Amino acid sequence: MRCLPLLPLLLSALPALAQPLPSSPMPARPELLLREAVSGMPRGASQEIQVLTATIAPGQSTVFHTHAFPVTVYVLEGTFTLDLEGRETAVVRAGQAMVEPPHVRMTGHNRSATEPTRVVIVFVADPGTPFLHPVH
Repeated sequence: MRCLPLLPLLLSALPALAQPLPSSPMPARPELLLREAVSGMPRGASQEIQVLTATIAPGQSTVFHTHAFPVTVYVLEGTFTLDLEGRETAVVRAGQAMVEPPHVRMTGHNRSATEPTRVVIVFVADPGTPFLHPVH
């Protein structure tokens, strides 16, 4: 093995190779906002991903509804309050995320009198599944 004398030299160079060049920017890295084990995800051969945005005006609420599968909500602006039947009310502020459980009756609110609430919603479901089911 003629390469063995070069091995220490190569190993000593690895830390330098791993460092970014002084003139290059640091690589972008994601920040974990939410990690939660959930049940009730779709199990079919394929799933459909829906990414939605919503603006909830000051004092406005969503319809009373359920979801067939878990829904992830990320708050861009304002505060989102979610009343869940039989569970504690959830209050999610800008920069935070939450998972809405499936098959639980709920209503979302913007309780501010002056500021809108803007959210991004991620819904993974069996293809063709409606995002929500209004409860009457």
